[in-house]
Amino acid sequence: MSRIGKKPIEIPSGVKIDLTAEKIEVQGPKGKLSREIPSTVLVEMEADKIVVSPVESVRRDTSMQGLYRTLIANMVEGVTKGFQKSLEINGVGYRADVKGSTLNLALGYSHPIEYPLPEGITVEVEKQTKMTVLGIDKELVGATAAKIRSFRGPEPYKGKGIKYAQERILRKAGKTGKK
Repeated sequence: MSRIGKKPIEIPSGVKIDLTAEKIEVQGPKGKLSREIPSTVLVEMEADKIVVSPVESVRRDTSMQGLYRTLIANMVEGVTKGFQKSLEINGVGYRADVKGSTLNLALGYSHPIEYPLPEGITVEVEKQTKMTVLGIDKELVGATAAKIRSFRGPEPYKGKGIKYAQERILRKAGKTGKK
């Protein structure tokens, strides 16, 4: 049985949940999220809690129980607090800037990169080298941060490129001259 899946999800005040047999909608102060529920799990509301249970006691159903319990908990946390990922840009002349819903990046290529931000995602840029991706959908925030990082991943010799703020880049020694 799934240990995570057994935990009930507490519903904070200010969060409204609409639950049907195949869909859950969570609405809070920051926005609204919805997700389809598969037929292998059963989602029930009890007063100020949500309980997720498997339909059958089969390995696949119990793993889906844990997955959907976590997904619903992330939806509740997203509409109340939101999620964020911090990125840093290292390199001479590398910089970022936001105009409307487009992220403009200068990353040493012959052309600037213009990345249209997905709906529900905002990017805050500080000092042109630090940016924070914000949103209420954890999956979308992570995917957007990964896409931005993929434009110029950090290289192992000088560490130039885009990296997560907490990421540590393993450096390699460069070539040495002839002895």
